[in-house]
Amino acid sequence: MALYQTAAGILDRLQQKEGAVKTLVYDSGYKNVRQLYALLCETLRYSTVIEEIIKSSELLRGPKKLPMNLAKVLVYDLLFGKGLQCGGRWKSTILAHRARLQAELAKLKVKKKVSNNQDLVTSMGGSLDGPALPRYVRVNTLKTSMDDVLTYFKRQGYTYLGKARSIKELIDFGQKSGKSFLQDLHIPNLLVFPPSTDFHKDSLYTAGHLILQDKASCLPALLLDPPVGSCVIDACAAPGNKTSHLAAIVQNKGKIFAFDLDTKRLATMSTLLLRAGVTCQELANQDFLTVSPCDPKYQKVSHILVDPSCSGSGMPDRMRVLTEESGSDQDERLQALSAFQRRAVSHALRFPSVQYVVYSTCSIHQQEDEDVVKDILEQHPDFRLVNVLPMWPARGLNTFPGSECCLRASLSETLTNGFFVALFQRRSPEEKSTSEEQKTASLHQVNEELEVDSSQVQSKRKYECISQNSVSCTKRKRKKKRKTDKD
Repeated sequence: MALYQTAAGILDRLQQKEGAVKTLVYDSGYKNVRQLYALLCETLRYSTVIEEIIKSSELLRGPKKLPMNLAKVLVYDLLFGKGLQCGGRWKSTILAHRARLQAELAKLKVKKKVSNNQDLVTSMGGSLDGPALPRYVRVNTLKTSMDDVLTYFKRQGYTYLGKARSIKELIDFGQKSGKSFLQDLHIPNLLVFPPSTDFHKDSLYTAGHLILQDKASCLPALLLDPPVGSCVIDACAAPGNKTSHLAAIVQNKGKIFAFDLDTKRLATMSTLLLRAGVTCQELANQDFLTVSPCDPKYQKVSHILVDPSCSGSGMPDRMRVLTEESGSDQDERLQALSAFQRRAVSHALRFPSVQYVVYSTCSIHQQEDEDVVKDILEQHPDFRLVNVLPMWPARGLNTFPGSECCLRASLSETLTNGFFVALFQRRSPEEKSTSEEQKTASLHQVNEELEVDSSQVQSKRKYECISQNSVSCTKRKRKKKRKTDKD
């Protein structure tokens, strides 16, 4: 019963806007985090349907009145999940209403003119439109190779369909099921499986040979691309998938300094990195903004990944829709988040040897994405944007010159979670010199234009004065002549 009570408590806190879903799950203290998170995901996805069934069945009107959110998680598992996994009086209460609940579910399908649960959810607004998100699997090259993984899956009865040639091919593949897979067309060492594929009990996953990671989440480390042996900072590192990706890129050589303020998430990250075979990391339970760029320890840091806290608005699930604030509350939260994001990126750019800094969010809001990048470029003229992955279809919003260098990701356009990435590069001395010359030339041009304008104004004023003097002189002569004539 602890699973359902914990899930119901988190639903209560979500409705009170007390935190994000993942944070509340990690903070719950429940042992099986994955099981709890999955139950919440599905209950929230079916929430509208479940609420309608509870109402029409009058489940909450009995003498043993269930709390609404506890009823929701129990009804989900009874009607749509794997069956109730508990005992006690609440299970007895739900089972006593099973026939009525099942009958109301059947009536609802007839009313909505659908034949299956997924169509029922969609018809009642319980899921977002668009293609299904595939199961992306990154091959961890610290422990294995792509060839070995391909051989393993073929032996398991999977059909390898080669490397995808377009996103449309991935979208079409995402509608299928069964034992087949593709290699992604953008991300090296990333495999694509049908959405329903589950690897949590697969031996390669439990041994750390496979990392379950959304495609968009692979972009920051890929674009930062530190050379083997580099000193790298992962500024807001937990839960660690990007850190393990960076470690694979530098081949466990050099050093990765990883910072995070959340003690529990950092502990989870430590376990993940251990399983992934990462040995070049140095973890610190510290706010990145308190790390001194002048510390000799970080003098060789050349690459920094900044993936700070964000609204999470790019995550395509009902949890975001349920928990996202609206109106002034949302505006205030976005202002606070974007202010923190600016500080984090600005701080990263102050490290003396840094050459590249990646900024990424799982947000679709311009305020957290293009607006932050625009302000950073204005504040740090020594850095410029790099035009990354030209073949990537979704670019930054056209809000400032060069915004097309940024990447956006979404379920509809790139078959991923919503994401934003920008890569900053320190200007070379030659670029700085050229930039300064251009600024100087521009200032000279402005000054010349101002001088011309000033000269023209002065000439005009001089002409006006001469004209006025001439008129005054003529008037005086006429007045003198009239006086003489009178005499």
